Amino acid sequence: MKRILLSTLLFITTIFAAFAQEVSFVASAPKSVVVGRRFNLSYEVNTKTDGQPTIAEVDGLRILSGPHHSTFSSMQNVNGRVTSKQTITYTYIVVLDKEGEVTIPGASVIVDGKNLVSNPLTIKVLPESQSSAASSQQSGGRGATSRQVGNSGTNISNDDLFILATVNKTKVYDQEAVLLTYKVYTDVNLVNLDNPAPDLKGFNIQEVELPQQRQFELEHYNGRNYNMMEWRKFVLFPQENGELEIPSMEYEAVVAVQTRRTMDPFEMMFNGGYSYVEVKKKIKSNRVVINVEKLPADKPRGFSGAVGRFSINSSISSNKLKSNEEFTLKVTVKGDGNMKLMGDPVVEFPSEFDVYDPIITNKYKLTNRGFAGEKIYEYVVTPRTAGVFTLPAARFTYFDTATDSYRTVESKEYTIEVEKGAAPAMQSGNVYVVKEEGKLLANDIRYIKLGELQAVDGRLFASTTYYLLYIIPFILFVSASVVYRKRVKESADTTLVKTKKANSVAVRRLKKVKTLLKNNSVNEFYDETLKAVWYYMSDKLNIPLSRLSKDNISNELERRGCDSVLIEELMTLLNECEFARYAPGDPGATMDKVYKMAVAVISKMENSIKK
Repeated sequence: MKRILLSTLLFITTIFAAFAQEVSFVASAPKSVVVGRRFNLSYEVNTKTDGQPTIAEVDGLRILSGPHHSTFSSMQNVNGRVTSKQTITYTYIVVLDKEGEVTIPGASVIVDGKNLVSNPLTIKVLPESQSSAASSQQSGGRGATSRQVGNSGTNISNDDLFILATVNKTKVYDQEAVLLTYKVYTDVNLVNLDNPAPDLKGFNIQEVELPQQRQFELEHYNGRNYNMMEWRKFVLFPQENGELEIPSMEYEAVVAVQTRRTMDPFEMMFNGGYSYVEVKKKIKSNRVVINVEKLPADKPRGFSGAVGRFSINSSISSNKLKSNEEFTLKVTVKGDGNMKLMGDPVVEFPSEFDVYDPIITNKYKLTNRGFAGEKIYEYVVTPRTAGVFTLPAARFTYFDTATDSYRTVESKEYTIEVEKGAAPAMQSGNVYVVKEEGKLLANDIRYIKLGELQAVDGRLFASTTYYLLYIIPFILFVSASVVYRKRVKESADTTLVKTKKANSVAVRRLKKVKTLLKNNSVNEFYDETLKAVWYYMSDKLNIPLSRLSKDNISNELERRGCDSVLIEELMTLLNECEFARYAPGDPGATMDKVYKMAVAVISKMENSIKK
């Protein structure tokens, strides 16, 4: 009995520990929106709440509807460890009526009697585009305007698609970091853009790694709103003086353009009756000139060549020891600038100390300001004679770009007290011998405890197992008969059969979609994803494919009591599939996003659609 209680208690404890999760409350919204245009403001919490979120009042923020809430639950078992996740998303449809940068303070929600506050959001509110062609394109930054042009693509102007090279400063000192950014601006359906690297002379070039899953953001430029994406970033360290040029570069872009209306039913359903053709277009980035000045001539003694902002500190393993014993001095230089190209700090040791070359550890990374982090120098030092010694401060001299002057920073100095120790053993040639005690290795094989074997009762007749071998097959037979009769009855209703098989058919189609994703077959991937979703909705809602449209799907789902947020997610998926094949950026990342969205939407629909 005691063993059963202990087992039950352990089981309950394991379940509670497995399901325990840290509560989070996260807000999300587009980084930039157009003034007066609606967008989604979402709050996601990973547990049940005691009510809806409370949003602070913000001047110019209007809530049009909401909150619309949706719930997603999942459970995972990995190597016997059970983890669960429940997410509740509250979505508001809102509008910002004032241009400029708007900060929405964190919202609050009550969970188990405790008040949780989300992260604040900063949103850039752009003015309306002056171009009528661009004014209809943006609604949260997704997709670009489709243009009906000829196969040559000559109607795509340099104002519709261009690359802009920008630098954070045009006047710098030798070795001062310059951030070079290439941005692509588009008002058309950009399918692909090549990725040439700039051939720069007079610079040491380091490329900044950008996120793999980049997205377009709205940006107002020259009176128009564009979809903008940072294409490549480089940090440049000038190695020469005078005017250094960042030359113009040529890119080859591929744009999807509308050609003509078609009577193809698939194109009528998904592309509004238009067919598309991919057109190549040459675009060029602008030329940029950087003026590089020499560093001032009055360079201090010991100048490291570092340019930026730096500090120095040090530590010592021991300041009281005996002669011929070792201690370690660690010197750390922190800051940002040309850390990869700079020299070492100046450390002067007493002549009575033997010092090995330092072990250097680089803990810096490339940022927009240059290399930022720290460089650690570890010196192993051995005093050879007894006495009291002063270890001077380590010095580091650099050029400070904030004050346009040289600066020297110092760590602290140390007093080292050395007592007389044992003289080291000597051999011919005056070579010191370091003696090390031998170490006893652990035994390979430990003691193996031997015990008596216990007999196990092997009787089967008239035992519980014996009767279960008869009862279980009988129960399985009865259950199979009931299920079989139910399936025969359901098979007579063809509509019901079609509805029930909708999910399994969609799953088979999504398996094919996943194969196309792995093979990076872009056009086939989006076509098959659209077919999977549309055929699923046709079977599930019992609407012939020829009469299926976004409007009647939305109306039928509302009639069946489907959640409005889920309907919006379905519409978003259909729009993503229609536009994603022509969206610029990483096609693999976009395809992966669309595939996951399709799986999630069909799964939610299967649980939400009421007969």
